[in-house]
Amino acid sequence: MESFADFWPYYLREHARPQTRALHYAGTTLVVALALAALLSGVSWLWWLVPVAGYGFAWGAHYLVERNRPATFKHPLWSLAADFRMWGLWLSGRLGAELDRAGVPR
Repeated sequence: MESFADFWPYYLREHARPQTRALHYAGTTLVVALALAALLSGVSWLWWLVPVAGYGFAWGAHYLVERNRPATFKHPLWSLAADFRMWGLWLSGRLGAELDRAGVPR
């Protein structure tokens, strides 16, 4: 893959099952909550929980639900960006159109 634009549909197809996406949303929401808590409280050890929460939910989803290998291992930065993009599109109610364009059945 040459660009994030090429990666994005692949990423969505690797997250085809709604349960996989739901676990990613839970992990990403927890990541944001922990980061905000760490910033606002000044409790520095909370930062250690950020990657545990994010990757724990995501990798668990891939191994237990989707039964595939997380895209993080081959494309770590694009995968991180795509996770936040997917989360934002889900929060705004615009993910469905992206899933359709990527050929992900709903």
